[in-house]
Amino acid sequence: MAAFEPKNPGYRAAAIAMFDRQPAMHTLGIVIVRLAPGEVELAMLHSAAFTQQNGFVHAGIITAGLDNACGVAAFSLMPREADILTVEFKTTLLAPARGERFVFKAEVVKSGRTLTFCEAKAFAEHEGTTTLIATMTGTLMAMLPRIHAAGAMTSPPRRSI
Repeated sequence: MAAFEPKNPGYRAAAIAMFDRQPAMHTLGIVIVRLAPGEVELAMLHSAAFTQQNGFVHAGIITAGLDNACGVAAFSLMPREADILTVEFKTTLLAPARGERFVFKAEVVKSGRTLTFCEAKAFAEHEGTTTLIATMTGTLMAMLPRIHAAGAMTSPPRRSI
C-alpha cells in the first residue's frame, strides 16, 4: 500500500482515544496491536461467550472487529476536528472462526475529503497456524464540523465507528 500522510499530527493519540471511547471494543476484548497512518492491527482472544452453535466465533463478532479496524485505519488520516461513521461494508467469510486469538488488519486504499475506502482481513491463530477467515471492504465517512450562515462552526455529535 502507498504511504499516507495524516492530516492530524496527533493522529495516534486521537485514534487511540476514539477507540478507547467504544464500550463494544472493551466488551469484546479487542485491543490495538499496531497503528500507523492508514493502517491498523487489532487483536482479540477467544471467548466462549462469543461463539455460535458450532463453537466457532460468531460472524457478527468477526465483522465487528473488521469494521472497527477499517474505522481506526480511516480515522488515522482524518483531520483533528473530524469524527467517523461507517456508511457501508461487505464481509466475505472464508473459513470457520476457530482459534485462540483473532487478528484484524485494515489498510486505507483511498482517502478522500469525506469518504475513505478500506480493505481488511481477519485471521484466526489456532494451534500454531494462522488462517485467513474473512475479508471486508468498507467505506467510512468523515463527519466534519459545519459552518452555519452566521459563520459559527458546530461539531458533529461525538460518535464511535
